[in-house]
Amino acid sequence: MKKAEKIEAALRGIGGIAAGESDLDPRYLGYFTCFNGQRYFEAHDVLEHLWLRTRDGDHAFYKGLIQFAGAFVHLQKQFQRPHHPKDRARARPAVRLFHLAAGNLAAYRPFHLRLDVERVWTLSTTLAAEITLAGYANPWSPEGAPNLSLEKGK
Repeated sequence: MKKAEKIEAALRGIGGIAAGESDLDPRYLGYFTCFNGQRYFEAHDVLEHLWLRTRDGDHAFYKGLIQFAGAFVHLQKQFQRPHHPKDRARARPAVRLFHLAAGNLAAYRPFHLRLDVERVWTLSTTLAAEITLAGYANPWSPEGAPNLSLEKGK
């Protein structure tokens, strides 16, 4: 099964969002479902599927959200396997992705596609600074992981 087919199957499994219950793309909505479930790699993949087909004004927006999820992939892997040779040093790439995400999202503040972009941008810049100031210590834990939500009518 190709990656695109896997993503479409995953979207069907998410539930109502793929059944056309929103004016927003199911891949965009699926990103939030996966992100809030701490399935950051899947969030990245689902939104990448949309981003690769987008050439309009939302291209950088989706790219920023993909980078934001990618930063959490690194932090989560480091948290899960802090002594593993490949996973113990993932805070630096996370910081780099947080900076890239903030740069791509900046133009969409404060709200875009019902997302409080200002909050995501602030999380990106704050976490990048916090990790750097702490000598690249990982602040992520499952209990303290952020959730993202969409606002109605914004």
